[in-house]
Amino acid sequence: MKLKHQADISTNQSHPVEKWRERYSRLYRKFIFLTMVCSVLPLFLVGWGIYAYYTGFSKIRIMDYFRTQAEHHREVIELFLRERTSDLQLALFTHSPDFLQQPGNLRRVFSVMNQSSSFFTDLGLIDDKGNHLAYIGPYDLIDKNYSQTFWFKEVMKKGIYISDMFTGFRNAPHFIIAVTRIEGNRKWILRASVDTEYFRSLVENVKMGSTGEVYLSNIDGILQTTPRFGGKIMEKAPLPKGFFDQESGIGILEPDKNGWKSFPRQLVAYTWIENPRWKLVVKQNYDEAFKEVNHANRAALIFLHFSLLIIIVVTVISTRYIIKIIKRRDEETDILNKQLVQVGKLASLGELSAGVAHEINNPLAIILTESQVMRDTIDFAPNMDNEVKNELHASLSQTEAQVHRCSIITQNLLKYSRRSKSRIDMVNLNASLEEVIRLMDGKAKGMGIQFALDLEKNIPPFRSDPSMLQQVFINLINNSIDAHEGKPYGMISIGTRTDRQRDGVEVNIGDTGSGISPENLEKIFDPFFTTKEVGKGTGLGLSITYSTIKRMGGDISVRSTVGKGTQFKIFLPFNPPDDVYENHEELTSPALTNNIRS
Repeated sequence: MKLKHQADISTNQSHPVEKWRERYSRLYRKFIFLTMVCSVLPLFLVGWGIYAYYTGFSKIRIMDYFRTQAEHHREVIELFLRERTSDLQLALFTHSPDFLQQPGNLRRVFSVMNQSSSFFTDLGLIDDKGNHLAYIGPYDLIDKNYSQTFWFKEVMKKGIYISDMFTGFRNAPHFIIAVTRIEGNRKWILRASVDTEYFRSLVENVKMGSTGEVYLSNIDGILQTTPRFGGKIMEKAPLPKGFFDQESGIGILEPDKNGWKSFPRQLVAYTWIENPRWKLVVKQNYDEAFKEVNHANRAALIFLHFSLLIIIVVTVISTRYIIKIIKRRDEETDILNKQLVQVGKLASLGELSAGVAHEINNPLAIILTESQVMRDTIDFAPNMDNEVKNELHASLSQTEAQVHRCSIITQNLLKYSRRSKSRIDMVNLNASLEEVIRLMDGKAKGMGIQFALDLEKNIPPFRSDPSMLQQVFINLINNSIDAHEGKPYGMISIGTRTDRQRDGVEVNIGDTGSGISPENLEKIFDPFFTTKEVGKGTGLGLSITYSTIKRMGGDISVRSTVGKGTQFKIFLPFNPPDDVYENHEELTSPALTNNIRS
Protein backbone atom coordinates (compact mmCIF):
# COMPACT_ATOMS: atom_id res chain seq x y z
CA MET A 1 0.00 0.00 0.00
CA LYS A 2 2.82 2.38 0.77
CA LEU A 3 4.51 1.70 -2.54
CA LYS A 4 1.22 2.22 -4.38
CA HIS A 5 0.67 5.51 -2.60
CA GLN A 6 4.14 6.71 -3.60
CA ALA A 7 3.48 5.72 -7.20
CA ASP A 8 0.23 7.70 -7.19
CA ILE A 9 2.06 10.74 -5.86
CA SER A 10 4.73 10.42 -8.57
CA THR A 11 2.06 10.16 -11.27
CA ASN A 12 0.23 13.20 -9.98
CA GLN A 13 3.44 15.22 -9.89
CA SER A 14 4.50 14.29 -13.42
CA HIS A 15 1.07 14.83 -14.92
CA PRO A 16 1.26 18.68 -15.03
CA VAL A 17 4.68 18.47 -16.70
CA GLU A 18 3.33 16.18 -19.42
CA LYS A 19 0.30 18.43 -19.80
CA TRP A 20 2.43 21.54 -20.35
CA ARG A 21 4.74 19.65 -22.70
CA GLU A 22 1.78 18.56 -24.83
CA ARG A 23 0.47 22.13 -24.81
CA TYR A 24 3.79 23.47 -26.14
CA SER A 25 3.86 20.73 -28.79
CA ARG A 26 0.39 21.69 -30.02
CA LEU A 27 1.37 25.36 -30.03
CA TYR A 28 4.52 24.51 -32.02
CA ARG A 29 2.52 22.60 -34.64
CA LYS A 30 -0.02 25.43 -34.92
CA PHE A 31 2.73 28.00 -35.48
CA ILE A 32 4.31 25.85 -38.19
CA PHE A 33 0.96 25.25 -39.90
CA LEU A 34 -0.08 28.93 -39.81
CA THR A 35 3.30 30.04 -41.15
CA MET A 36 3.07 27.56 -43.99
CA VAL A 37 -0.44 28.68 -44.86
CA CYS A 38 0.32 32.42 -44.56
CA SER A 39 3.77 32.54 -46.18
CA VAL A 40 4.87 29.37 -47.98
CA LEU A 41 1.61 28.69 -49.84
CA PRO A 42 1.17 32.31 -51.12
CA LEU A 43 4.85 32.46 -52.11
CA PHE A 44 4.54 29.13 -53.91
CA LEU A 45 1.42 30.24 -55.81
CA VAL A 46 2.77 33.69 -56.65
CA GLY A 47 6.16 32.27 -57.64
CA TRP A 48 4.67 29.73 -60.00
CA GLY A 49 2.29 32.34 -61.37
CA ILE A 50 5.16 34.73 -62.09
CA TYR A 51 7.15 31.84 -63.58
CA ALA A 52 4.32 30.92 -65.95
CA TYR A 53 3.66 34.55 -66.89
CA TYR A 54 7.34 35.31 -67.46
CA THR A 55 7.77 32.17 -69.58
CA GLY A 56 4.85 33.08 -71.82
CA PHE A 57 5.85 36.74 -71.97
CA SER A 58 9.48 35.89 -72.82
CA LYS A 59 8.44 33.49 -75.59
CA ILE A 60 6.22 36.16 -77.10
CA ARG A 61 9.09 38.69 -76.92
CA ILE A 62 11.52 36.29 -78.62
CA MET A 63 9.03 35.41 -81.34
CA ASP A 64 8.34 39.12 -81.89
CA TYR A 65 12.10 39.66 -82.12
CA PHE A 66 12.37 36.96 -84.78
CA ARG A 67 9.47 38.44 -86.70
CA THR A 68 11.02 41.93 -86.46
CA GLN A 69 14.38 40.59 -87.64
CA ALA A 70 12.74 38.99 -90.67
CA GLU A 71 10.76 42.14 -91.53
CA HIS A 72 13.80 44.38 -91.09
CA HIS A 73 16.00 42.15 -93.22
CA ARG A 74 13.34 41.99 -95.91
CA GLU A 75 13.42 45.80 -96.06
CA VAL A 76 17.23 45.72 -96.36
CA ILE A 77 17.09 43.27 -99.28
CA GLU A 78 14.29 45.17 -101.04
CA LEU A 79 16.22 48.42 -100.60
CA PHE A 80 19.32 46.80 -102.13
CA LEU A 81 17.36 45.56 -105.14
CA ARG A 82 15.66 48.93 -105.62
CA GLU A 83 18.97 50.78 -105.45
CA ARG A 84 20.59 48.45 -107.99
CA THR A 85 17.59 48.83 -110.26
CA SER A 86 17.81 52.61 -109.90
CA ASP A 87 21.54 52.45 -110.78
CA LEU A 88 20.73 50.70 -114.04
CA GLN A 89 17.87 53.09 -114.84
CA LEU A 90 20.07 56.10 -114.12
CA ALA A 91 22.85 54.80 -116.36
CA LEU A 92 20.45 53.95 -119.20
CA PHE A 93 18.48 57.20 -119.13
CA THR A 94 21.41 59.57 -118.61
CA HIS A 95 23.49 58.07 -121.45
CA SER A 96 22.26 57.38 -124.94
CA PRO A 97 22.53 53.85 -126.35
CA ASP A 98 24.95 55.19 -128.98
CA PHE A 99 27.19 56.57 -126.19
CA LEU A 100 27.14 53.27 -124.30
CA GLN A 101 28.10 51.36 -127.50
CA GLN A 102 31.29 53.34 -127.93
CA PRO A 103 34.41 51.53 -126.70
CA GLY A 104 35.25 52.18 -123.02
CA ASN A 105 32.06 54.06 -122.09
CA LEU A 106 30.17 51.05 -120.77
CA ARG A 107 33.27 50.06 -118.75
CA ARG A 108 33.35 53.50 -117.13
CA VAL A 109 29.64 53.26 -116.26
CA PHE A 110 30.25 49.76 -114.85
CA SER A 111 33.11 51.08 -112.68
CA VAL A 112 30.94 53.90 -111.33
CA MET A 113 28.20 51.40 -110.37
CA ASN A 114 30.68 49.21 -108.48
CA GLN A 115 32.58 52.12 -106.97
CA SER A 116 31.31 51.59 -103.37
CA SER A 117 31.21 47.77 -103.59
CA SER A 118 31.19 44.93 -106.10
CA PHE A 119 27.45 44.81 -106.66
CA PHE A 120 27.52 43.55 -110.28
CA THR A 121 29.64 40.90 -112.00
CA ASP A 122 28.91 42.05 -115.58
CA LEU A 123 26.92 44.63 -117.55
CA GLY A 124 25.48 44.43 -121.06
CA LEU A 125 23.53 46.63 -123.50
CA ILE A 126 21.08 44.57 -125.57
CA ASP A 127 18.83 45.63 -128.46
CA ASP A 128 15.21 44.63 -128.99
CA LYS A 129 16.38 41.62 -131.04
CA GLY A 130 18.25 40.11 -128.14
CA ASN A 131 21.74 40.91 -129.46
CA HIS A 132 24.55 42.43 -127.40
CA LEU A 133 25.49 45.93 -128.51
CA ALA A 134 28.11 46.26 -125.75
CA TYR A 135 29.29 44.04 -122.88
CA ILE A 136 31.71 44.29 -119.96
CA GLY A 137 32.37 41.27 -117.71
CA PRO A 138 34.40 38.10 -117.19
CA TYR A 139 32.34 35.97 -119.61
CA ASP A 140 32.39 35.69 -123.44
CA LEU A 141 28.81 36.75 -124.06
CA ILE A 142 29.14 39.52 -126.69
CA ASP A 143 27.88 37.31 -129.52
CA LYS A 144 25.04 35.67 -127.59
CA ASN A 145 21.40 36.22 -128.53
CA TYR A 146 18.85 36.36 -125.69
CA SER A 147 15.64 36.66 -127.65
CA GLN A 148 14.50 33.19 -126.58
CA THR A 149 15.43 33.46 -122.90
CA PHE A 150 12.71 33.79 -120.24
CA TRP A 151 14.08 36.95 -118.74
CA PHE A 152 14.29 38.74 -122.14
CA LYS A 153 10.62 38.10 -122.74
CA GLU A 154 9.71 39.29 -119.22
CA VAL A 155 11.69 42.53 -119.41
CA MET A 156 10.36 43.36 -122.87
CA LYS A 157 6.87 42.92 -121.44
CA LYS A 158 7.30 44.60 -118.04
CA GLY A 159 10.05 47.17 -118.61
CA ILE A 160 11.84 46.22 -115.35
CA TYR A 161 12.60 42.66 -114.37
CA ILE A 162 14.50 40.91 -111.58
CA SER A 163 14.92 37.22 -112.25
CA ASP A 164 15.17 34.13 -110.07
CA MET A 165 18.42 32.26 -109.89
CA PHE A 166 19.28 30.51 -113.19
CA THR A 167 22.40 29.18 -114.93
CA GLY A 168 22.04 30.66 -118.45
CA PHE A 169 24.89 30.72 -120.97
CA ARG A 170 27.55 30.83 -118.22
CA ASN A 171 26.33 27.60 -116.57
CA ALA A 172 26.62 29.12 -113.07
CA PRO A 173 23.78 30.14 -110.71
CA HIS A 174 23.11 33.87 -110.90
CA PHE A 175 20.25 36.31 -111.22
CA ILE A 176 19.93 39.49 -113.29
CA ILE A 177 18.32 42.90 -113.09
CA ALA A 178 17.22 44.33 -116.43
CA VAL A 179 15.66 47.69 -117.36
CA THR A 180 14.43 49.01 -120.75
CA ARG A 181 14.50 52.34 -122.59
CA ILE A 182 12.22 53.18 -125.52
CA GLU A 183 12.99 55.81 -128.18
CA GLY A 184 10.51 55.91 -130.99
CA ASN A 185 10.05 52.38 -132.24
CA ARG A 186 13.33 51.10 -130.75
CA LYS A 187 13.89 49.53 -127.33
CA TRP A 188 17.15 48.91 -125.51
CA ILE A 189 17.86 46.73 -122.48
CA LEU A 190 20.55 47.36 -119.89
CA ARG A 191 21.14 44.06 -118.05
CA ALA A 192 23.41 43.41 -115.05
CA SER A 193 24.20 40.22 -113.13
CA VAL A 194 24.24 40.70 -109.35
CA ASP A 195 27.33 39.32 -107.64
CA THR A 196 26.11 36.05 -106.07
CA GLU A 197 28.55 35.96 -103.14
CA TYR A 198 27.94 39.59 -102.25
CA PHE A 199 24.19 39.04 -102.33
CA ARG A 200 24.53 35.90 -100.23
CA SER A 201 26.56 37.77 -97.58
CA LEU A 202 23.91 40.48 -97.59
CA VAL A 203 21.13 37.95 -97.02
CA GLU A 204 23.01 36.09 -94.29
CA ASN A 205 24.03 39.26 -92.42
CA VAL A 206 21.87 38.38 -89.42
CA LYS A 207 23.41 37.05 -86.22
CA MET A 208 21.32 34.13 -85.05
CA GLY A 209 23.65 32.16 -82.78
CA SER A 210 25.37 28.90 -83.62
CA THR A 211 22.28 27.18 -85.13
CA GLY A 212 20.59 30.12 -86.85
CA GLU A 213 20.45 30.57 -90.61
CA VAL A 214 18.85 32.89 -93.17
CA TYR A 215 18.08 32.11 -96.80
CA LEU A 216 15.83 33.01 -99.73
CA SER A 217 13.63 30.73 -101.81
CA ASN A 218 11.24 31.46 -104.65
CA ILE A 219 7.54 30.75 -104.88
CA ASP A 220 8.23 27.18 -105.97
CA GLY A 221 10.44 26.51 -102.94
CA ILE A 222 13.71 26.67 -104.92
CA LEU A 223 16.66 28.11 -102.95
CA GLN A 224 17.94 31.49 -104.15
CA THR A 225 20.82 31.54 -101.66
CA THR A 226 22.77 28.73 -100.03
CA PRO A 227 21.59 27.98 -96.46
CA ARG A 228 24.14 27.73 -93.70
CA PHE A 229 23.21 24.13 -92.90
CA GLY A 230 22.29 21.87 -95.80
CA GLY A 231 21.07 22.64 -99.30
CA LYS A 232 22.48 24.59 -102.27
CA ILE A 233 21.33 27.31 -104.61
CA MET A 234 18.62 26.15 -107.01
CA GLU A 235 17.88 23.04 -104.94
CA LYS A 236 14.66 22.35 -103.11
CA ALA A 237 14.33 24.24 -99.80
CA PRO A 238 14.63 21.95 -96.75
CA LEU A 239 11.40 23.11 -95.07
CA PRO A 240 7.88 22.12 -96.12
CA LYS A 241 6.23 24.49 -98.57
CA GLY A 242 2.88 24.41 -96.75
CA PHE A 243 4.42 25.97 -93.66
CA PHE A 244 4.54 29.36 -95.44
CA ASP A 245 0.93 29.89 -96.44
CA GLN A 246 0.66 33.56 -95.37
CA GLU A 247 2.40 36.78 -96.33
CA SER A 248 4.50 36.65 -93.17
CA GLY A 249 4.48 34.69 -89.97
CA ILE A 250 6.34 32.82 -87.27
CA GLY A 251 5.92 29.39 -85.84
CA ILE A 252 7.54 26.39 -84.29
CA LEU A 253 8.39 23.58 -86.70
CA GLU A 254 7.81 20.17 -85.13
CA PRO A 255 9.79 17.60 -87.16
CA ASP A 256 7.75 14.57 -86.14
CA LYS A 257 4.50 16.20 -87.27
CA ASN A 258 5.80 17.01 -90.78
CA GLY A 259 8.00 14.02 -91.45
CA TRP A 260 11.20 16.07 -91.16
CA LYS A 261 12.79 13.91 -88.49
CA SER A 262 16.32 14.80 -89.60
CA PHE A 263 15.84 18.34 -88.25
CA PRO A 264 15.53 19.35 -84.60
CA ARG A 265 12.66 21.44 -83.33
CA GLN A 266 13.03 24.90 -84.84
CA LEU A 267 11.69 28.42 -84.48
CA VAL A 268 10.99 29.79 -87.96
CA ALA A 269 10.05 33.33 -89.05
CA TYR A 270 9.36 34.20 -92.69
CA THR A 271 8.22 37.06 -94.90
CA TRP A 272 7.73 37.53 -98.66
CA ILE A 273 9.66 39.97 -100.83
CA GLU A 274 7.39 41.60 -103.37
CA ASN A 275 9.71 41.90 -106.38
CA PRO A 276 10.99 39.37 -107.08
CA ARG A 277 8.57 37.08 -105.30
CA TRP A 278 11.07 35.56 -102.88
CA LYS A 279 10.54 34.20 -99.42
CA LEU A 280 12.98 35.28 -96.69
CA VAL A 281 13.35 32.58 -93.98
CA VAL A 282 14.98 33.18 -90.58
CA LYS A 283 15.23 30.10 -88.38
CA GLN A 284 17.05 28.82 -85.34
CA ASN A 285 16.93 25.70 -83.19
CA TYR A 286 14.23 26.06 -80.55
CA ASP A 287 16.53 25.18 -77.64
CA GLU A 288 19.06 27.85 -78.58
CA ALA A 289 16.41 30.48 -79.31
CA PHE A 290 14.93 30.06 -75.86
CA LYS A 291 18.21 29.31 -74.09
CA GLU A 292 18.25 32.55 -72.08
CA VAL A 293 14.58 32.16 -71.17
CA ASN A 294 15.11 28.60 -70.03
CA HIS A 295 18.18 29.64 -68.05
CA ALA A 296 16.24 32.44 -66.36
CA ASN A 297 13.37 30.03 -65.66
CA ARG A 298 15.70 27.52 -64.06
CA ALA A 299 17.30 30.25 -61.97
CA ALA A 300 13.85 31.49 -60.94
CA LEU A 301 12.75 27.99 -59.96
CA ILE A 302 15.94 27.40 -58.00
CA PHE A 303 15.51 30.75 -56.25
CA LEU A 304 11.82 30.02 -55.55
CA HIS A 305 12.49 26.61 -54.05
CA PHE A 306 15.50 27.93 -52.15
CA SER A 307 13.30 30.73 -50.75
CA LEU A 308 10.69 28.18 -49.72
CA LEU A 309 13.38 26.13 -48.01
CA ILE A 310 14.73 29.22 -46.22
CA ILE A 311 11.21 30.15 -45.05
CA ILE A 312 10.63 26.64 -43.73
CA VAL A 313 13.98 26.59 -41.92
CA VAL A 314 13.49 30.09 -40.50
CA THR A 315 9.94 29.17 -39.49
CA VAL A 316 11.12 26.12 -37.59
CA ILE A 317 13.94 28.05 -35.90
CA SER A 318 11.82 31.10 -35.07
CA THR A 319 8.94 28.95 -33.85
CA ARG A 320 11.24 27.06 -31.54
CA TYR A 321 12.60 30.36 -30.32
CA ILE A 322 9.09 31.73 -29.74
CA ILE A 323 8.05 28.57 -27.88
CA LYS A 324 11.20 28.89 -25.81
CA ILE A 325 10.31 32.51 -24.99
CA ILE A 326 6.75 31.49 -24.10
CA LYS A 327 8.08 28.81 -21.79
CA ARG A 328 10.43 31.33 -20.21
CA ARG A 329 7.59 33.84 -19.86
CA ASP A 330 5.45 31.18 -18.21
CA GLU A 331 8.26 30.44 -15.81
CA GLU A 332 8.71 34.16 -15.16
CA THR A 333 4.97 34.46 -14.59
CA ASP A 334 5.18 31.77 -11.95
CA ILE A 335 8.05 33.65 -10.34
CA LEU A 336 6.13 36.94 -10.53
CA ASN A 337 3.12 35.31 -8.94
CA LYS A 338 5.34 34.27 -6.08
CA GLN A 339 6.84 37.76 -5.97
CA LEU A 340 3.34 39.23 -5.89
CA VAL A 341 2.77 37.49 -2.60
CA GLN A 342 6.03 38.95 -1.37
CA VAL A 343 5.00 42.42 -2.61
CA GLY A 344 1.81 42.11 -0.63
CA LYS A 345 3.89 41.37 2.42
CA LEU A 346 6.08 44.40 1.69
CA ALA A 347 3.00 46.58 1.28
CA SER A 348 1.80 45.44 4.66
CA LEU A 349 5.29 46.11 5.97
CA GLY A 350 5.08 49.66 4.59
CA GLU A 351 1.82 50.29 6.41
CA LEU A 352 3.25 48.74 9.55
CA SER A 353 6.38 50.90 9.22
CA ALA A 354 4.28 54.05 9.03
CA GLY A 355 2.34 53.04 12.15
CA VAL A 356 5.47 52.04 14.04
CA ALA A 357 7.25 55.26 13.08
CA HIS A 358 4.29 57.32 14.25
CA GLU A 359 4.07 55.43 17.53
CA ILE A 360 7.83 55.66 18.19
CA ASN A 361 8.01 59.41 17.54
CA ASN A 362 5.90 60.22 20.65
CA PRO A 363 8.07 58.23 23.15
CA LEU A 364 11.17 59.73 21.52
CA ALA A 365 9.81 63.22 22.12
CA ILE A 366 9.11 62.35 25.78
CA ILE A 367 12.63 60.92 26.17
CA LEU A 368 14.13 64.13 24.79
CA THR A 369 11.94 66.21 27.13
CA GLU A 370 12.87 64.15 30.15
CA SER A 371 16.53 64.30 29.13
CA GLN A 372 16.36 68.07 29.15
CA VAL A 373 14.68 68.01 32.58
CA MET A 374 17.47 65.81 33.88
CA ARG A 375 20.07 68.21 32.49
CA ASP A 376 18.37 71.08 34.27
CA THR A 377 18.15 69.09 37.53
CA ILE A 378 21.84 68.15 37.35
CA ASP A 379 22.85 71.76 36.72
CA PHE A 380 20.93 72.93 39.83
CA ALA A 381 22.24 70.18 42.16
CA PRO A 382 24.83 72.06 44.32
CA ASN A 383 26.21 69.10 46.23
CA MET A 384 26.82 66.80 43.25
CA ASP A 385 30.39 65.95 42.39
CA ASN A 386 31.60 67.58 39.16
CA GLU A 387 32.95 64.30 37.85
CA VAL A 388 29.57 62.68 38.33
CA LYS A 389 27.89 65.65 36.66
CA ASN A 390 30.18 65.29 33.66
CA GLU A 391 29.47 61.56 33.37
CA LEU A 392 25.71 62.22 33.59
CA HIS A 393 25.92 64.95 30.93
CA ALA A 394 27.89 62.58 28.72
CA SER A 395 25.30 59.83 29.21
CA LEU A 396 22.45 62.24 28.41
CA SER A 397 24.27 63.46 25.30
CA GLN A 398 24.65 59.85 24.16
CA THR A 399 20.95 59.27 24.88
CA GLU A 400 19.97 62.36 22.81
CA ALA A 401 22.26 61.24 19.96
CA GLN A 402 20.61 57.81 19.85
CA VAL A 403 17.16 59.46 20.01
CA HIS A 404 18.21 61.62 17.05
CA ARG A 405 19.34 58.51 15.18
CA CYS A 406 16.02 56.83 15.93
CA SER A 407 14.17 59.89 14.62
CA ILE A 408 16.12 59.69 11.35
CA ILE A 409 15.19 56.00 11.04
CA THR A 410 11.51 56.75 11.62
CA GLN A 411 11.61 59.57 9.04
CA ASN A 412 13.10 57.12 6.53
CA LEU A 413 10.37 54.65 7.35
CA LEU A 414 7.79 57.35 6.69
CA LYS A 415 9.36 58.18 3.37
CA TYR A 416 9.53 54.50 2.45
CA SER A 417 5.85 54.11 3.23
CA ARG A 418 5.14 57.08 0.83
CA ARG A 419 2.92 58.94 3.21
CA SER A 420 4.97 62.12 3.61
CA LYS A 421 3.47 65.30 2.26
CA SER A 422 5.25 67.08 -0.59
CA ARG A 423 5.63 70.79 -1.13
CA ILE A 424 5.56 71.91 -4.77
CA ASP A 425 7.67 74.91 -5.78
CA MET A 426 9.82 76.20 -8.65
CA VAL A 427 13.31 74.66 -8.35
CA ASN A 428 16.61 76.07 -9.58
CA LEU A 429 18.47 72.79 -10.15
CA ASN A 430 22.02 74.15 -10.22
CA ALA A 431 21.45 76.27 -7.10
CA SER A 432 19.96 73.26 -5.27
CA LEU A 433 22.98 71.14 -6.17
CA GLU A 434 25.43 73.84 -5.09
CA GLU A 435 23.64 74.16 -1.74
CA VAL A 436 23.89 70.40 -1.17
CA ILE A 437 27.57 70.45 -2.13
CA ARG A 438 28.24 73.22 0.42
CA LEU A 439 26.56 71.08 3.09
CA MET A 440 28.58 67.97 2.17
CA ASP A 441 31.86 69.74 1.40
CA GLY A 442 33.19 69.52 4.97
CA LYS A 443 32.68 65.76 5.17
CA ALA A 444 34.19 65.29 1.71
CA LYS A 445 37.31 67.34 2.43
CA GLY A 446 37.83 65.44 5.66
CA MET A 447 38.25 62.26 3.52
CA GLY A 448 40.37 63.98 0.82
CA ILE A 449 37.53 64.04 -1.71
CA GLN A 450 37.05 66.88 -4.17
CA PHE A 451 33.99 67.92 -6.19
CA ALA A 452 34.19 68.46 -9.99
CA LEU A 453 31.23 70.45 -11.31
CA ASP A 454 30.00 70.64 -14.91
CA LEU A 455 26.68 72.47 -14.60
CA GLU A 456 24.98 73.67 -17.76
CA LYS A 457 23.99 77.32 -17.56
CA ASN A 458 20.53 78.67 -18.26
CA ILE A 459 18.64 75.53 -17.19
CA PRO A 460 15.12 76.85 -16.67
CA PRO A 461 13.45 76.49 -13.24
CA PHE A 462 10.81 73.76 -13.10
CA ARG A 463 8.13 72.48 -10.73
CA SER A 464 9.27 69.98 -8.13
CA ASP A 465 9.65 69.40 -4.37
CA PRO A 466 12.87 71.20 -3.31
CA SER A 467 13.29 69.29 -0.04
CA MET A 468 12.70 65.88 -1.64
CA LEU A 469 15.05 66.75 -4.46
CA GLN A 470 17.77 67.85 -2.05
CA GLN A 471 17.25 64.65 -0.07
CA VAL A 472 17.86 62.67 -3.27
CA PHE A 473 21.11 64.53 -3.94
CA ILE A 474 22.22 64.20 -0.31
CA ASN A 475 21.61 60.43 -0.39
CA LEU A 476 23.57 59.95 -3.62
CA ILE A 477 26.48 62.24 -2.65
CA ASN A 478 26.64 60.73 0.82
CA ASN A 479 26.86 57.24 -0.73
CA SER A 480 29.59 58.48 -3.09
CA ILE A 481 31.58 59.83 -0.13
CA ASP A 482 31.13 56.55 1.79
CA ALA A 483 32.30 54.63 -1.30
CA HIS A 484 35.78 56.19 -0.87
CA GLU A 485 36.27 54.69 2.56
CA GLY A 486 39.78 53.27 2.80
CA LYS A 487 41.05 55.49 -0.04
CA PRO A 488 43.35 58.47 0.64
CA TYR A 489 41.61 60.71 -1.89
CA GLY A 490 38.88 60.72 -4.50
CA MET A 491 36.71 62.68 -6.88
CA ILE A 492 32.95 63.20 -7.14
CA SER A 493 31.80 64.60 -10.48
CA ILE A 494 28.42 66.31 -10.80
CA GLY A 495 27.01 67.49 -14.11
CA THR A 496 23.73 68.76 -15.50
CA ARG A 497 22.46 69.18 -19.04
CA THR A 498 19.14 69.89 -20.73
CA ASP A 499 17.48 66.95 -22.48
CA ARG A 500 15.32 68.72 -25.06
CA GLN A 501 14.25 65.49 -26.70
CA ARG A 502 12.49 64.33 -23.52
CA ASP A 503 11.70 67.87 -22.30
CA GLY A 504 13.62 67.65 -19.07
CA VAL A 505 17.02 67.77 -17.44
CA GLU A 506 19.65 65.12 -16.82
CA VAL A 507 21.82 64.98 -13.68
CA ASN A 508 24.98 62.83 -13.56
CA ILE A 509 26.63 62.04 -10.22
CA GLY A 510 29.77 59.91 -10.45
CA ASP A 511 32.55 58.93 -8.08
CA THR A 512 35.92 57.21 -8.08
CA GLY A 513 35.05 54.95 -5.16
CA SER A 514 35.16 51.20 -4.70
CA GLY A 515 32.28 50.48 -7.09
CA ILE A 516 29.45 47.96 -6.81
CA SER A 517 29.69 44.30 -7.72
CA PRO A 518 27.37 43.05 -10.53
CA GLU A 519 25.41 40.78 -8.19
CA ASN A 520 24.66 43.74 -5.87
CA LEU A 521 24.02 46.26 -8.67
CA GLU A 522 20.60 44.79 -9.43
CA LYS A 523 19.50 45.05 -5.78
CA ILE A 524 20.75 48.48 -4.70
CA PHE A 525 17.28 50.06 -5.06
CA ASP A 526 15.59 47.33 -3.01
CA PRO A 527 14.38 48.46 0.44
CA PHE A 528 16.55 47.48 3.40
CA PHE A 529 19.37 46.29 1.14
CA THR A 530 22.77 47.64 2.15
CA THR A 531 26.40 46.62 1.88
CA LYS A 532 27.47 48.84 4.77
CA GLU A 533 28.41 47.51 8.15
CA VAL A 534 25.75 47.05 10.81
CA GLY A 535 24.89 50.38 12.36
CA LYS A 536 26.15 52.45 9.41
CA GLY A 537 23.19 52.09 7.06
CA THR A 538 19.51 51.17 7.01
CA GLY A 539 19.20 50.22 3.34
CA LEU A 540 16.47 52.81 2.76
CA GLY A 541 18.45 55.70 1.21
CA LEU A 542 18.61 54.50 -2.41
CA SER A 543 15.16 52.90 -2.17
CA ILE A 544 13.71 56.27 -1.10
CA THR A 545 15.73 57.99 -3.84
CA TYR A 546 14.37 55.61 -6.46
CA SER A 547 10.75 55.97 -5.36
CA THR A 548 11.12 59.77 -5.11
CA ILE A 549 12.47 60.08 -8.67
CA LYS A 550 9.70 57.85 -9.99
CA ARG A 551 7.06 59.92 -8.16
CA MET A 552 8.49 63.02 -9.83
CA GLY A 553 7.90 61.37 -13.22
CA GLY A 554 11.62 60.87 -13.80
CA ASP A 555 14.03 57.98 -14.10
CA ILE A 556 17.31 56.84 -12.52
CA SER A 557 19.94 54.40 -13.76
CA VAL A 558 23.34 53.28 -12.50
CA ARG A 559 26.61 52.03 -13.94
CA SER A 560 29.45 50.74 -11.82
CA THR A 561 32.82 49.06 -12.15
CA VAL A 562 34.40 47.42 -9.14
CA GLY A 563 37.51 49.33 -8.09
CA LYS A 564 36.86 52.24 -10.50
CA GLY A 565 33.66 53.88 -9.31
CA THR A 566 29.94 54.36 -9.83
CA GLN A 567 27.84 56.78 -11.86
CA PHE A 568 24.17 57.58 -11.31
CA LYS A 569 22.16 59.18 -14.13
CA ILE A 570 18.92 60.95 -13.17
CA PHE A 571 16.30 62.34 -15.53
CA LEU A 572 13.76 64.89 -14.22
CA PRO A 573 10.92 66.19 -16.42
CA PHE A 574 10.18 69.90 -16.61
CA ASN A 575 6.47 69.11 -16.36
CA PRO A 576 5.83 66.24 -13.90
CA PRO A 577 2.41 64.53 -13.83
CA ASP A 578 -0.30 66.50 -12.05
CA ASP A 579 -1.13 63.72 -9.59
CA VAL A 580 2.47 63.04 -8.52
CA TYR A 581 2.27 64.87 -5.21
CA GLU A 582 -1.35 64.33 -4.25
CA ASN A 583 -2.81 62.48 -1.26
CA HIS A 584 0.21 62.39 1.02
CA GLU A 585 0.02 62.96 4.80
CA GLU A 586 2.61 64.45 7.13
CA LEU A 587 3.30 61.86 9.82
CA THR A 588 6.39 63.40 11.36
CA SER A 589 5.73 64.40 14.96
CA PRO A 590 5.97 68.22 15.39
CA ALA A 591 6.96 67.76 19.01
CA LEU A 592 9.81 65.46 18.12
CA THR A 593 10.95 67.74 15.32
CA ASN A 594 10.96 70.75 17.63
CA ASN A 595 12.82 68.88 20.35
CA ILE A 596 15.46 67.67 17.88
CA ARG A 597 15.94 71.20 16.55
CA SER A 598 16.21 72.56 20.09
